[in-house]
Amino acid sequence: MKRPHVMFTGTGRAVPKRIMTNHDFAAIGIETDDAWIVDRTGIRQRHVAGPGESLTSLAAEASKTAMAAAGVNAAEIDAIVMATVSPDHLLPAAAVEVQAAIGASRAAAFDVDAACTGWIYAVVVAEGLIATGNAETVLVIGGEVLTRIVNWKDRNTCVLFGDGVGATIVKRATKGKGLLSSYLRTDGTLAKLLWRPAGGGEMAASDATIADGSFWVHMQGREVFKHAVRSMADACERALDGAKLSADSVDLVIPHQANVRIIEATAKHANISMDKVYVNVDRYGNTSAGSIPIALDECIRSGRITDGSTVMFVGFGAGFTWGSLIVRF
Repeated sequence: MKRPHVMFTGTGRAVPKRIMTNHDFAAIGIETDDAWIVDRTGIRQRHVAGPGESLTSLAAEASKTAMAAAGVNAAEIDAIVMATVSPDHLLPAAAVEVQAAIGASRAAAFDVDAACTGWIYAVVVAEGLIATGNAETVLVIGGEVLTRIVNWKDRNTCVLFGDGVGATIVKRATKGKGLLSSYLRTDGTLAKLLWRPAGGGEMAASDATIADGSFWVHMQGREVFKHAVRSMADACERALDGAKLSADSVDLVIPHQANVRIIEATAKHANISMDKVYVNVDRYGNTSAGSIPIALDECIRSGRITDGSTVMFVGFGAGFTWGSLIVRF
């Protein structure tokens, strides 16, 4: 397929007002401390949604910022593709609620559930919509309110996650700028290494599933780490091959922000210098589908990404899913 078909024309982000530092866990009875968390994850704080804050409200805020940056109004949006695993409601799709919140009345709206790789998957879906003529302007959102589905008694998971949303406007490419290559993969045989056993149709939410912990996120951290590093490094190589570029040609890598050790190990395996890798996990924690678009917005607004920059995005998440993109700005 001849590329690029699409490019990013605007970005935005939104996070809850409340910041929870590592020191705050002691107040809720979690036996941990700042040094333990920082050493194992690189995380120092995360944003936590409070009363009046929801995935929809955060997504609407991020989307309006992205729309303003792109010079696009709600009536011009043809489709909304939202990546999330923590919707405000299981029915309807989160994207439908965002459509109503921003007034994009003529937009098709639907969700993509690929966990931490979700935004990458959603961008590829948007590319397909535009390449086939089904849309000209697509709002792609990645975001989570994960702190409402983690077990706050389990220090192995609750210290990792935060809330936040990133949004991007995707339009038809011009002058050779845009998405040069993509790579998507899944291994469903490993799903139970990172999952929520209850809360869906097979095992509904109930007093029993909340009490026994099956309603909350479960993760086997060591196994996830091992698969994440190998898969993300492979995805980097595949995206470079697809774009016919070398690692030296990439100006910046924006990885999924799960754990600084995973990021560093991935960069090492992919032969990419850490000075080319953007890291903000210390300030946000793991925001799953929100992590890459939040980082992208930061990089654009801080000037880390400029006209002509070649950027690689890479992610890994529950499923397992993983994938990568290379984009020329």
